[in-house]
Formats: sequence, C-alpha cells, structure tokens
Amino acid sequence: MCGRFVTPDEMALEREFRRVPLPFRYRQTFNCAPTAQVPALRRGASGIEWALLRWGLVPFFARGETPKYSTINARVETIETAASWRQPWKRAQRCLLPALGFYEWHLEESGRKQPYYIHLVDQEVLCFAGLWDRSVPARGDAVESCAVITLPANTLLAQIHNSKQRMPAILRREDQEAWLLGTLDEARAAIAPYPAELMVAWPVSARVNSPRNDGPDLIAPLIRTS
Repeated sequence: MCGRFVTPDEMALEREFRRVPLPFRYRQTFNCAPTAQVPALRRGASGIEWALLRWGLVPFFARGETPKYSTINARVETIETAASWRQPWKRAQRCLLPALGFYEWHLEESGRKQPYYIHLVDQEVLCFAGLWDRSVPARGDAVESCAVITLPANTLLAQIHNSKQRMPAILRREDQEAWLLGTLDEARAAIAPYPAELMVAWPVSARVNSPRNDGPDLIAPLIRTS
C-alpha cells in the first residue's frame, strides 16, 4: 500500500517532464497525506496535461461525496471489477503521480510500527501508476481525485511492509507512456513490482506518523540510541 509520500519540488518536475510545462504553483511536502492536492500527469483533450488531484478517489457515482471507505489505494487485482475503479479503468482515466520517495511501516515483534523511507537509485523522480475520476455534486464544483495502484510487494518491500506485503505500482520510465496513452492491455502490462535492487530504504523518525509534521528532516536516517 502507500499512505504517505514525498512530492518533488517544481524544479524537479520541470527537469523530469520538460515537454509538459507546469501550469500551476504548488508547495512541495515531505509528508503528503490522503486528501492533499497532488500534481498528476494525465491524458487530456490535446495531449498529456498536468492536473492537481485530490488524493483519495471520489467515484463519479458518489456525486462529490467522499466515500466512507478508503480510496487512496487501488489494488491491481480489482481495478477491472471493484465499483470505485472499474469505470476509471475502462475509460482509460490513468495518471502518473510523481514522487521523490514514499514511506512504509514495519511491524516489529513488540507491536510497534517503525516507518521507513524508500526511494529509487535509478530515477530522481519516480511515478506511481494511478487512476483518476471526476465526481460532480448536486451543488458546487466538480471533484477531481486519484488513487495509487498497489500490487504484491517485491522482496525488499515484503520485509519492510511485513504486515500486508504490498507496495505502490512504480512505473519504469519506458513504461510511463504506455500507462498514459496505451491500450488497456498495454497499460496492464506496464504494472509490475519495481526491482528491489533498484530501491533503497532506511528507518526514519516516527514524526512522519503525524501529517502535521513536514520538512526534509523527516527523510533523514534514524539515529538509534541505546
């Protein structure tokens, strides 16, 4: 699963996606939590475009009302069948959700959950595979929102996220276009566990547990004291 991540700053996004200028300003966060507005790339009427989407998908049929169940993550095993995901999947409402890294929690024998920060060694900016939807309330503005796709963990994430052994679907650079613009079969083929040998992880402070905390110190390796 994925419940917190680090968003890139504007300069990192501009370096990574030179062909798609960023049309808005937003603030980088080192502790992006559900319900936040996150930058996303998606297919638009005239090509690939940027959007700011609410993290936590509000299905089109919800008429703008936030579901009572969690919709921050979409299991790859059910994107074709679950009520919240099947229409965005069928309509090819796929998106890229850029990040510098993300957090997962390791369940220790004591019952304590130790957070870890995970990032890639071969990409400065990684991209989660996501789905997005647009929900129109009876009154007020439409809500555009997204979910991060998850899948069974690779060997590294299985050890860290040992309670559920899931991980976010991270796309290789060469698969990003297929995810955004390809057929359903091509998009599905782009989803695979990212190679464990291309990922780095270390324990971090439990301060990340609160979304009120932010700043680069959250991703600093934890210094344990005896």
